[in-house]
Amino acid sequence: MIKEGETVQLTDGKNSFFIRLKKGEVFGTHRGNINHDDIISAGYGGEVQTHKGHRFLVLRPTLHDIIMYGIKRKTQIIYPKDSGYITVKLGLTDRMKVLESGVGSGGLTIVMANAVKPEGKIYCYEKEEKYIKNAYNNIALAGLEKYVEIKHQSLEEPLPEDFFDAGFIDVREPWLYIKNIKNALKKGAPVGFLLPTTNQVSQTLSALKEHGFINLEVVELLERHYKPVPDRLRPEDRMVAHTGYLIFGRNG
Repeated sequence: MIKEGETVQLTDGKNSFFIRLKKGEVFGTHRGNINHDDIISAGYGGEVQTHKGHRFLVLRPTLHDIIMYGIKRKTQIIYPKDSGYITVKLGLTDRMKVLESGVGSGGLTIVMANAVKPEGKIYCYEKEEKYIKNAYNNIALAGLEKYVEIKHQSLEEPLPEDFFDAGFIDVREPWLYIKNIKNALKKGAPVGFLLPTTNQVSQTLSALKEHGFINLEVVELLERHYKPVPDRLRPEDRMVAHTGYLIFGRNG
């Protein structure tokens, strides 16, 4: 059963569309218009037909589908290969209150919000107001907006909260704000950072050690896809070789 308000994925094998359903609405494609009511009636695994007769399969999208193909990007996103690892490393689960700074387009926020629901919450601090509306829309596409609160504030200012169970920071110069981050986290809480260059990693590590963070580690995750052809299995010709360095530690 599909309920009003759910997000579905329509695919014909070549094209995919992500739609948050509302009764009475019509979704337009280059292949014709589709009634939301018809999608609801078809159910997951069913087929719907546009007014031009083109058929689409109705799928329940995964978070990976939504993040990689559904959301609108106004910034670079944290890819699922990193966001899944981040979520596990931070130990995110129900009831946790999590600090995030640098929400961007909301790719990581979606994964973390899914991990802490239904009683937890992600508190996002975003310096650039121009990104906030788009991030909320992307999070809503995943149906997770009630587990997220985004505030227009920089880490340059002390945060009003001091109760976070974990945190993840994706800003340009995090070493400048380590004291404010530390004061917002509970004692012993895990925290992570994403940085694109080694000199940024070095400066952040120095600041973390200076402020008493412990169990520090740095990791880079690489992902290589293979061509799914049984009789000539081989790697894809192109690879995203570097997305960023991850730093993890605990508030000591």
